[in-house]
Amino acid sequence: MLKFSALLILIVTSIMMGCETTQKVTYSWTNPSFKPDKKYQKIFLAALVNNPHVRTHLEDEMGKSASAQGLNQERSLDYFPVSFREKTPASREKMMEKIKELNCDLIFTISLVEKSSETRYVQSGLGFYGPYPAYGLQFRGFYSYWYPYYFDPGYYVTDKTYFMEGNLFDAQSETLIWSIQTRTINPASIERFSADLVSMMLEKALTDLTKMQK
Repeated sequence: MLKFSALLILIVTSIMMGCETTQKVTYSWTNPSFKPDKKYQKIFLAALVNNPHVRTHLEDEMGKSASAQGLNQERSLDYFPVSFREKTPASREKMMEKIKELNCDLIFTISLVEKSSETRYVQSGLGFYGPYPAYGLQFRGFYSYWYPYYFDPGYYVTDKTYFMEGNLFDAQSETLIWSIQTRTINPASIERFSADLVSMMLEKALTDLTKMQK
């Protein structure tokens, strides 16, 4: 029983390590022809994803980040909530009408570009199990060779990869100011994923915009 418990702990720990979260920027761009001619005061935030739970967490984190940067902010979910009747996102015309009504001068969006899943085999710490002649011709050799693998087997894990995009627009001209794409593998939780993604995207966007204004 003790051996089985130890084996179970080893497998669970190995799987957790095999599914470790990684997040990195794959692309970023700043519009070289755009020259800000005003100090921005208010930003409209929109997470363009179809999962209501993810959308809520993303826009919550976006709101916190914008406020920390000294901007007033409005969230799309406060004006275009998900409902059973309205399952499709608002049209650009409706979105822009609301943005102008709210006197927002910046727009920041986060969208899901692509997601994928891939199953891979993680070998045991002993290496790959080799067939004959690895253990010779005798049962003793075979059994001695096989025995450690019972307590340290390989396993399969499924990696989930999300490619996300963040875009910053000037609301008056609807001009794209700044853009970024990221790749996240095996996010640990929606909360952590949202916080890390917004930190990587929106905070950098607003920092770069401040540099452009100088």
